[in-house]
Amino acid sequence: MNFKTKTQKKLFSKIILISIIILSSIYFSACDVLEKDTRLQVHFIDVGQGDSTLIISPNGRTMLIDAGDNSKGSEVISYLKRKGISKIDILIGTHPDADHIGGLDDVIEAFDIGEFYLPKKNHTTKTYESVLLAAKSKELTIKEGYADREINYDKNIKLKILSPIKSKDYGSDNNLYSIVVKLDYNQASFLFMGDAEYKNEYDILASSDNLKSDVVKLGHHGSHSSTSLEFLNAVAPSAAVVSCGYKNKYSHPHKEVLDLLETTNIPLYRTDEQGDIIFRTDGKTITANTEPGSYTYRKYK
Repeated sequence: MNFKTKTQKKLFSKIILISIIILSSIYFSACDVLEKDTRLQVHFIDVGQGDSTLIISPNGRTMLIDAGDNSKGSEVISYLKRKGISKIDILIGTHPDADHIGGLDDVIEAFDIGEFYLPKKNHTTKTYESVLLAAKSKELTIKEGYADREINYDKNIKLKILSPIKSKDYGSDNNLYSIVVKLDYNQASFLFMGDAEYKNEYDILASSDNLKSDVVKLGHHGSHSSTSLEFLNAVAPSAAVVSCGYKNKYSHPHKEVLDLLETTNIPLYRTDEQGDIIFRTDGKTITANTEPGSYTYRKYK
């Protein structure tokens, strides 16, 4: 291309420079989507007072456990799309409480879904009905989540449900029906407790399962109804995670659990202090995107 004047040359140079800046901006903003990470990723998404955990295998297979309450579905969808996700290979709703399954109907409508697991615990709320209707609209078969059931996730990864026990009647307490999942990837392991409580922990302790886990997502948002000393000793985690909202009305996590973690020198990560928490592992070493939070108890009621 020939230029007749210096002005034209300068103008062309400016255009080229602006184009480079724009393209660079697009590239770096898309890095989160384009980045190929060969490690297992576990994302504890900050959905306020609720739970939502995204897991991405080294081969790119995805699993989502819960999706926050009814108001958080769009946030979970946005988070997943920023990661370049278009399909959820395994979707788990741990139990019928709204702060766990409230956003699932939106998620089901927004993504292709592979397998969908719920516990065998019916509920009469509109939230639960909306999830069932969303699954029906996508012609999804709902699989029952119960202890000893193994899920085929990806190679080198063992995924097993530890609770609830299929034959046991836990009464009307939804929390006791929580699907508890253990994930083992080579030498690294994660335990996701949903809202499981002491009764579930004792049932799990009575099983022959190896409970040792590097990272545990504590049951029931760090409530004093969960995380017994016996269970914590059996899990022997190197880190614990609490998913809860800032200044939540339940004052989660509770002082009893915070004191227990501090006494046993287990670092605590908490979404109310740190937002989204991401662990990555090559199957041996586990790293986090942030430093651990505090053991500070905050009473808001």
